[in-house]
Amino acid sequence: MKYKMKTKYLIGIIPLLLASCTSLDESPKSNQVTDQFYHSGEDAISAINSVYAALITGYDSQSLYNRGIHLATDLTTDDYTAGPRAKNVNVQALAKLTHDASNDRIQLLWQDSYNLINKANVAIDHILSIPENVISIEVRNKTVNEAKFLRALAYFNLVRWFKSIPLVLHETTSLTSQTLNVPQSPEEDVYEQIIKDLKDAENLPSPKEQSTDELGRATSGSAKTLLAKVYLTRGEWELAVSKAKEVIDVGWYDLFENFSDVFNPATKNGKEHIFSVQFKGNEGIAHNLAAMSEPYEVPGIDGAHADAYNPSSDLYDLFDSNDLRKNVTFGTKLTSPTDGKEYTLSEIYFSKYWDQNSLIAPRNSSVNIPLLRYAEVLLMYSEAVNELYGPTPEAIRYFDLLRGRAGIKKIADTSTSLNKDEFRELIFEERRKEFVFEMKRWFDLSRRGADYFIAKNKTAGKDNVQAKHILLPIPQRELDLNHNLKQNPYWAE
Repeated sequence: MKYKMKTKYLIGIIPLLLASCTSLDESPKSNQVTDQFYHSGEDAISAINSVYAALITGYDSQSLYNRGIHLATDLTTDDYTAGPRAKNVNVQALAKLTHDASNDRIQLLWQDSYNLINKANVAIDHILSIPENVISIEVRNKTVNEAKFLRALAYFNLVRWFKSIPLVLHETTSLTSQTLNVPQSPEEDVYEQIIKDLKDAENLPSPKEQSTDELGRATSGSAKTLLAKVYLTRGEWELAVSKAKEVIDVGWYDLFENFSDVFNPATKNGKEHIFSVQFKGNEGIAHNLAAMSEPYEVPGIDGAHADAYNPSSDLYDLFDSNDLRKNVTFGTKLTSPTDGKEYTLSEIYFSKYWDQNSLIAPRNSSVNIPLLRYAEVLLMYSEAVNELYGPTPEAIRYFDLLRGRAGIKKIADTSTSLNKDEFRELIFEERRKEFVFEMKRWFDLSRRGADYFIAKNKTAGKDNVQAKHILLPIPQRELDLNHNLKQNPYWAE
């Protein structure tokens, strides 16, 4: 049986099937419905499609990878700010680093993450219960392991944002004190489960085994790459080196020759893309990162300009003038689709997700959002090797592959006496340039610790920054609803 997946995630045909229960009955209605629903391989595929859909749909339109993560995390870093049309006071507070536990964007981040986790749990539990005579082993294993990959992704985000969090691994089938008041699990337990899920997901087919209608789904390569990132985040350098090198050596991926192809709808799900959020214009899901970053000052272009470049950041000037990534990453000029004139924009815009075929209606962009790509594998490998052995020739060589593609001078040719600290900073600054507006900056600053986080933000004019900002506050609504939750220490004052 083949998966049926187009270039956007499919919404489950019965959305309430995968919601948590809403009744105090001993046999809640949601449980009765799911028991009636899971009877075939087609049902398993519908279930996993609904888990994928939770990446870009949730409790409001700004859900997880459809702008929610950018708002709640990247907005608190050096390179980003709220644009002139960002009217939500909670968004403005994040940009100014004056947010607290009542911030609605952080609340939605929590809700949407657990929504994804709950859908994954429901899918795993019920797909495993489908009788063997009506579902193939191949479909069962694929769908369950894809759900585990997505659950691991959600928990990896949550544990980095909030540290100690509730760890829920099965469908909620009744509303009891025990199910409503799940205590926080230690950070180590959460990571143990993330690693377990990803090791299971490594058994997924390779990207080379995917048919055209399966493109966009998680693969063995997605799991291995995310696992390398988990090890890197935890400072388990040997494991990070080993797993990243495994992805490099297996030969499934490569860099695009042109950086622009990373964000070209015609080359989506290509050789550099390891896992991306799928978008296809005019099919019902607005592309918020495109719509909110486009300008409204050019005739015929209906951008919102709610996501903006921080003018006090040095990011734009950090790029060499001949860096081929610069004009893909930033928009400084646009041609009006109505009068044909080229307009010089009043400020620097983020342009990675602008679809040249839908500039007039940016919400219809078909540019995928890359979550994992081969460029990051190369930089993860270089970083982990450097932490173990310093800037070895091989670590520099992989690092320089990105600079070579960008058309700028390679470190091997310009810096022959780097030490470990200097190379580490070069790697982080290269990550900063390579992954602009790809929802990675907060995670990079946070894992470097409070001093680094504070220094970078202050350099960019964000003087309200404090040590507590390397984590997010557990939402006050969750603390009020679940009395077993405790605010993380950074925000407990």
